[in-house]
This record gives sequence, C-alpha cells and structure tokens, in this order.
Amino acid sequence: MLLPGCKCCTVDTMDHKYCFQSSFEVEGSKKRTMVPRFDLNHNPVTSLAIKWISLPPLSNLRATTTTKLKVVSFLFGLTLSFFIVASYILTWDRNGLQFTQSPLQRRPSVVITSALPSSKNISLDMKSLVMNIVFKLEYTPRRVPDEREVIDSDPHLFSAIPRQFLPHIKNPCWLAEFSGELDTDPYERNLFKLRSKSFKTVCDYLRTHFQGHLYHRDGKLYRLRCFPYFYIIGQPKCGTTDLYHRLLLHGEIKYNIMKEPHWWTRKRFGYIRFKDGLKERFPVEDYLDLFDMAAHRIQEHILANSSEHTQPFHHVTLGLTGEASASTMWDNQAWRYLHGDEDEAEPLLLAQDFIHTVQPNAKIIIMLREPVERLYSDYLYFKVANKSMEDFHQKVMESVQLFQSCLLNSTLRYCVYDTSLSNAMPVRLNLGMYIVFLLDWLTVFQSDQILVLRLEDYAANLGATIKKVFDFLNVGPLSKKAVAAVTKRPMSNTRRAADRRLGPMLNATRSLLREFQQPFNAKLADLLDNEAFLWKDA
Repeated sequence: MLLPGCKCCTVDTMDHKYCFQSSFEVEGSKKRTMVPRFDLNHNPVTSLAIKWISLPPLSNLRATTTTKLKVVSFLFGLTLSFFIVASYILTWDRNGLQFTQSPLQRRPSVVITSALPSSKNISLDMKSLVMNIVFKLEYTPRRVPDEREVIDSDPHLFSAIPRQFLPHIKNPCWLAEFSGELDTDPYERNLFKLRSKSFKTVCDYLRTHFQGHLYHRDGKLYRLRCFPYFYIIGQPKCGTTDLYHRLLLHGEIKYNIMKEPHWWTRKRFGYIRFKDGLKERFPVEDYLDLFDMAAHRIQEHILANSSEHTQPFHHVTLGLTGEASASTMWDNQAWRYLHGDEDEAEPLLLAQDFIHTVQPNAKIIIMLREPVERLYSDYLYFKVANKSMEDFHQKVMESVQLFQSCLLNSTLRYCVYDTSLSNAMPVRLNLGMYIVFLLDWLTVFQSDQILVLRLEDYAANLGATIKKVFDFLNVGPLSKKAVAAVTKRPMSNTRRAADRRLGPMLNATRSLLREFQQPFNAKLADLLDNEAFLWKDA
C-alpha cells in the first residue's frame, strides 16, 4: 500500500511497519528493489535490504520474519555462551576445571579436577599411583658401560686428560705441554670467557701472569693443569651455593673461578638452554681454564716448599679445588638430543660415567632437602611473574598427571630421565626423586666417595655439618678464627623478600606432594640407613 504523501510502499510486520522507497521499476514486471528508509515510528533502518520478485502475502512475510528472528536469537545465545566459557577458562575458575591430555601421554589416564584449596575434589587416584611407584622402584640396576664405550664416545676428552695424575699432589693435576706462542693470549677463544664478564676479568689477570707459571723441562714448556678434587653435584635449591662459598674459606681449598660451569651435563655437548638448541661445544680445554687460578696457587705452594735438594712437583701438597654445578647429579637430557634416533629407552651413558673414567677417586658431595619444600622453592626461584599458591598447585597437579601417564607404559628410570616429559612438566617434579639418581651414582662410585647431607641439618647445626664436610675432604682442622668466619658468614642465595611475602604453599598441595614423594623417601632412607631422610618432621 502507499502511504499518503509518500511514493513508497509499506510492509506490515509483527512489530513494525516499514516504508520502502522504490529504486527502479521494470516495465511489465512486478520486480522491485526496495531500500528501507524508516519505520513508522521514524526510526532509521540501515541494514535491511529486500528484493522482491512479487509481493508475498502478509502471512508468509510474518512467518519468514519470525524464522529470521529465531535464527538471530540462536546465534546471539551461542555467541554469549562462547564468551562465558572463554571467560571461565581465562580466569582459571577451578570449580570442575579439567586438564586435557598431553600428546606426551600414551594411553588414557585419570582426569584430574581441582577445586582449591581443598584436595577432596581431586579425582586422581593417588593410592594407585603410589602403589605403582612402589612396585616400579624395585628395578634392576642400570648396566654400567665398560671403559672403552665411555672413551670411544668422547675421544678428544680422553686424549687431553692423562690416565694418571702427579702422585705427590692431592688434587688431580698434571703437567701439560704448552705448544702455543708465548706472545699470544691462551684464553682468547675460551667460550666461558666470551659469555662471562667476570671470567673475562680473571682471564686478563691470568694472561699477564701466564709465562711466569710455565715450567721448563728438557727444552719444552709445560703448564700445570688441574681437575676438581671434589664435586658438589646437587640438588638445586638445597643449599649448594652456600656450602660452596663456605668451603672456600678453608685455607687448603684454592680459589675457583666459577661455581656452576655445568660442563659435564650441558656445555660439553654444546647447549646452555634447550630452547635455544645445540650450539658450539665447549672443549675440555675451556673447562680446565676455569681451574687455572687454583693451579697457579697450588704451583706457588709447591715452589715455596721446594728447595735445592728437592724437585718441584715431588713435594706433597694439600691444596685442592672443586666445583658445584647443581645439574651434575640429575641432568642427562643432552642424551635424548644427541641420540634421539636410537632405540634405547634410557640413557646409556651418564655424566658420572665420564667423571669416574677420568677421575675414579673423585669426592662427591650431595646436599638434599625435603623434596616438597625443594619443589616450592624451585618454583619461586624460576617462575618470574604471576606467582601464587594456586598457580603452584595447578602446576603440581598437571606434573603429577604427566608423570602418572608416563609410568603407565614405561619404567621408573625412563620417566625420571625422559627429556620430553621433563620439558612438559610445568614444575621440576622429577628432581625430588633423589633415590633414582643416587642409585645410578653408586653404580660407578663407592659409597665412601659420596657424602649425602640434609639441608635441614646444615641449617640447624652449621658448624657440625661443615666439619663433617672437611673431614670427608681430608683437609686440616680450622683455627678458631676460621671457624668463626665460616659459621658467621651470611647465608647465600636465600629466598627473595617478595617470595617470602607470598607465604607457604597450600595445605592441599603439600599433602598431595608428600603422599607422592613418600615411596621415594622411604627407599632413600633405607639405602642410607637413616630415617631422617623420611622427613617426617617437615
């Protein structure tokens, strides 16, 4: 119909009447294109465009419009539901939140749900998981590779290191022939120097004094080279940094340049961080340069105690050095990167195989901590932003699920050493499985070469623990002044103030982790014949 005073037609719908302006007419045809102008309430209509071949009956138009309104309502409701679900996930509402399985998992496993802070809503069957751990902890010790396998895997390392060291020096040292030019910098290409400003400063000092420490014999030049006498091998966040710096206060322990070179486990394979991939390998010569300062001090001690009647390097000296890379005990992830195409499920060669082949008499010090608190401290130290008790709980839950899934099909050692699993877990759960690593170290080193300490004892009775370490290293007793310096030194690498303000972990998290760790602790306490490693009083 036409509206009075307007050359347009109107359409009556259920809710509005619309006025349409005709765009064109084709003679002899009822086809028109109608462009909406306004409704009868004078509200502009901007989006509706209709093509009519013929004007349908009003009843059909109402039905069509009703259908469109239903479709639009459905799409609006669907969109609203999407945003509600997205908001629910992004805010980490934990009422019924489920984890989806990782591609790492080999078969369907228990779905974990968590409602913080209570652990009652956790659907993980911890009893079954713990029983599986207990069962798989009883495994046959690893096959120790023979010496030839180890040597053949890294011929350069063993060509640079003699099979015997100087007999009258307590620290493992030897005279290496120097074939370079005297006017060149022997530390110029050292990769540690290129990546460490502090070591560069030390190298500049060593370079200026280098010629004065060369030993002349039979027309050739030799330099004194030394390996560490002792290794503090782990674990991270267990007090290794503090112990290392206190040991340096003893007069017989010579200055070492870098506390954690991570050479045996990482840099000799050519990586610093796995996300960066394999880079240039650090040769053993670069590692030995780290101990040149200690070698100079040992050499000076030897010459000071020599006389015209005694030959240098034939006088017994007690000077020694060491290092404290906290990755040495557990990190063998490079194996998977270098030998990933092999069928072996577990690494055949471990860091201790190489250390033992080079230094069968090395002294090994291990500092351990109640594994639940160690994990929380590890999280606080390495997590940069958005730290919270709830976030830690969530990451623990996911890590336990991933470990459980691995254990369904694989051996315990495989899951502990598996690089893919380790990288997938948001917290380093496997580092607290101390017994697995210790058993592997005991396959090559004798028990009297390994000293295992507890951080809790170290903190409660520092003097007695330090004395135990000095006795283990066979160094002389400290003077009263030295004892005071060692015991009164401020603690190193303590928890940051912001992390302390965050407070302890949730009780639900602690309970879950204690139950998970119990079989590992029990076997460790049994091996060491010391119930303190059950950490019942933690």
